[in-house]
Amino acid sequence: MSTNPILAAIQQQADNVAPLGAKLKFQLGELTIFIDGTGDKNKVSTEDAEADCTISTDPETFLKLKNGELNPMMAVMSGLIKIKGDMGLAMKLQSLIQ
Repeated sequence: MSTNPILAAIQQQADNVAPLGAKLKFQLGELTIFIDGTGDKNKVSTEDAEADCTISTDPETFLKLKNGELNPMMAVMSGLIKIKGDMGLAMKLQSLIQ
């Protein structure tokens, strides 16, 4: 398990949800978190690989989302979060960040 609290939280949640069926990348400032959900379980790493969907924000905004202090749709509309790729996949992410 990682010493980075954001990475550790995503690893724990990814183990508890069904495979995403796609590859997802979070770009949180300098931290890259890659989730390969194409197998029989979600695999989390800090690899900077090609993904079906990339979500970019800063760690503080991510933590506000995780803690329920920020509405995801408002964060996207106000430019705090940028989504590149499969928007449908981005909509499924609530299970990974709560």
